[in-house]
Amino acid sequence: MKYAFVFPGQGSQFVGMGKELAENFKSAKEVFQEVNDALSQDLFKIMVEGPESELTLTANTQPALMAHSMAVVRVLEKEFGIRLKDKASFVAGHSLGEYSAACAAGVFSLADTAKLLRTRGNAMQQAVPAGIGGMAAVLGVSVKDIDALVEACCDENNICVAANDNSDGQVVLSGHMAAIEKAVEIASEFGARRCVKLPVSAPFHSPLMKPAAEVMAKALNEVKSSSAQIPLIANVTASAETDSKEIIKNLIAQVTGSVRWRESVIFMKDEGVTDAVELGAGKVLTNIIKRSQPDIHAYSVGSAAEIEELAKNL
Repeated sequence: MKYAFVFPGQGSQFVGMGKELAENFKSAKEVFQEVNDALSQDLFKIMVEGPESELTLTANTQPALMAHSMAVVRVLEKEFGIRLKDKASFVAGHSLGEYSAACAAGVFSLADTAKLLRTRGNAMQQAVPAGIGGMAAVLGVSVKDIDALVEACCDENNICVAANDNSDGQVVLSGHMAAIEKAVEIASEFGARRCVKLPVSAPFHSPLMKPAAEVMAKALNEVKSSSAQIPLIANVTASAETDSKEIIKNLIAQVTGSVRWRESVIFMKDEGVTDAVELGAGKVLTNIIKRSQPDIHAYSVGSAAEIEELAKNL
């Protein structure tokens, strides 16, 4: 068995996340308290009680999802004696999940990761005024065929790019709202089965995020970091890295760069990964991996029962 542990990105959050883990495991409760302390905010209360409108604010969502994922990692370690570095061949995360992966691999401390994600969330939100940018999921068109649609939607004042290459037939566009709305309108002419605008507040992973990339370059270059104890597959390169300087460079590039998730999963398969375990909230990555690489056994672990089951099998 060869394991990759993967960490979810924005969209996997839900009100009530982490509650069951905190009730069942002291070590999970300690993670949520550490994150609260780092942010000087009761983020865990928002995770458990909502309201959803507050949880889905980018500045809250990003550290919340990381906290949930790291609670699972900490429970495996403290309650079951299982250290990821002894079991994992790779870690990877989707967008903000790459920070969770870096934390799990020992690149950043839990407190620093929470602060980085709060900075990232704020910077991404502030990079583009509300209503100026957006994102849309295009279904039924591969990334190699998306260029013609992108070109048809762009002009000298409005751009959009392929921001997430999630799997064959699932590409997310990001850019100026006018270009995104045009994509939704004309995507069927370019072979898309469906094109739907996403409920996000900014054009993530596009050149419009340049101001946020500058903020993150400063924050990431000032934080204490260590080499990864587990090779980390970067979103922007779809290859593995352990050197902290390279990991930081990739995290900065990721703010404006494309999330190459389809290629990251192909990399896992080519490297002999048999099991991809999604740690944290939801099953988004699990479902993508099942569809795109059915030879990899993909499953999600976020509840007490799922952690116990995983611990038995590891």
